[in-house]
Amino acid sequence: MANRIVNKRRRLLRRKRSVRKNISGTSTRPRLTVFRTSKHIYVQVIDDMAGRTLCSSSTLSKELRDKVGFGGNKGAATAVGEDIAGKVLAAGVQEIVFDRNGFRYQGRLQALAEAAREKGLKF
Repeated sequence: MANRIVNKRRRLLRRKRSVRKNISGTSTRPRLTVFRTSKHIYVQVIDDMAGRTLCSSSTLSKELRDKVGFGGNKGAATAVGEDIAGKVLAAGVQEIVFDRNGFRYQGRLQALAEAAREKGLKF
């Protein structure tokens, strides 16, 4: 049982390294990175050159906590995608690089990305 969990974690880290070696955020095109758990989803927009986070959002943030209810479904991911898109556009950034952080591009990640695209982000 424990060996299976360890192997699953190793596969995730391998996929994460594979994705990150080709992606880097700049000031004109920062990196949008996504982290998800079974109960919540977290998003950050990072300028890797300056080494700082421009903005962030999650299902635990004050403005979304009451709105989404349970944070581990596609509806919550859509709300987080719309929220982060609004914050990024308000910061004056139009284009981003999407970092799926080793997670498969399906389900909640796909819903988040599509919601951000619909709000006007380009990636």
